[in-house]
Amino acid sequence: MNGQRLSYAYAVVRSSGPAAQRAHAALAGLRGVAAAPVALVRSGAVGAAVSAVPAAEFSEAALRSRLEDLDWLEATARSHHLVIETLAARTTVLPLRLATVYLDDSRVERMLGERQEDFTALLDRFDDHVEWGVKVYAEIPAPADPAEPGPSDPPDTGRAYLRRRRQHRQAREETWRAAEEAVRRTEQRARGLAVERARHRPQQGTLARLPGENVANDAYLVPRLAADEFRDRMLHAADDLPGVHVEVTGPWAPYSFTAPLEGVRQP
Repeated sequence: MNGQRLSYAYAVVRSSGPAAQRAHAALAGLRGVAAAPVALVRSGAVGAAVSAVPAAEFSEAALRSRLEDLDWLEATARSHHLVIETLAARTTVLPLRLATVYLDDSRVERMLGERQEDFTALLDRFDDHVEWGVKVYAEIPAPADPAEPGPSDPPDTGRAYLRRRRQHRQAREETWRAAEEAVRRTEQRARGLAVERARHRPQQGTLARLPGENVANDAYLVPRLAADEFRDRMLHAADDLPGVHVEVTGPWAPYSFTAPLEGVRQP
């Protein structure tokens, strides 16, 4: 395996006409995973952006341990998404999942040929559309601490603690109602602009980018011409809702709407 190279595939694009010319222009001089140059492998009407990567690092056996290395995973994911977003800025793309690796370019060509009809239909569907991420966060008040009375409470009184408990419960309920209203508003404001929505599990811990609890994590497929209006509508969805924030990310390639491509991986 020493010195052997594998074919790492990033995304599917059109392989002819102006779209292919734009894809070639986007890939010129671009380096992807493992700092490898990126080229277009074609089969019929579709092609795939591909890099030659070392088998010692990207074979199936090597990936089992590599994917547990967070530093390696972050660097690889950054390079992977850089290629996809560079292409997406010029043409319609179908993102492939991270670490989609084939034995060689001929296997990539075979996969493209076998799924050409599906890929072409998806490329038609996503033409001139972008993905936006919309997350709703609620800053839930911390529970009352019986050891810390409020500024106007006499110390060590159970009655004061129970009053703070009621106030906390009321504040928590009000924040949840505000968050539910924000989610309702984002869904309502997306109507007439977004053509599809994908719901994701709310994020927790370091994945949640803003303070508070992530209560909604949606992706919307939006016509490119309506992108600015969509973003503006979402950014103001929680303007008068205290304790609630809406985060809008994008525009992205349609990552959330290419679930059938997750199974595209052949050794």
